[in-house]
Amino acid sequence: MKKIKIIKDSPKSDSVDDITFNGNISYDKNDPINYIEKNFPETAKAFQEIQFEQYNTFCSKQMDYGPHNIAMGTGIGEDIDKKLSLIGLIVRINDKVQRLMNLVVKNNRDAQNEPTIDAFKDLSVYGIIAQIVDKGKWGK
Repeated sequence: MKKIKIIKDSPKSDSVDDITFNGNISYDKNDPINYIEKNFPETAKAFQEIQFEQYNTFCSKQMDYGPHNIAMGTGIGEDIDKKLSLIGLIVRINDKVQRLMNLVVKNNRDAQNEPTIDAFKDLSVYGIIAQIVDKGKWGK
């Protein structure tokens, strides 16, 4: 076996880890992606598949809605516009959380219109959209 050195960037200091390379696997033991993919491959694959499915749905809906539904008809350039968009997202997120609370926690019954899993999907996408808005990249 051959030893290799991996130099990592760290906000505190540069450090060096010795990693054993056996010809099949070479990874930084502190890299969370490699750790999860190695130790929990089915979870990692399912997570990536769901992310891609949600990205595809997001893109399809954006073709239908355009960016103005999140931007509340304004731009995102000004802080007040960003705040208005974030408030709109909070309202949408609250609607989904209240729906889940009503169906799953309070009444423990199946949904009549769309599966509860759809609300979880919407929540994860709204969280990503909020981050895009916060970075000032929405609709650009």
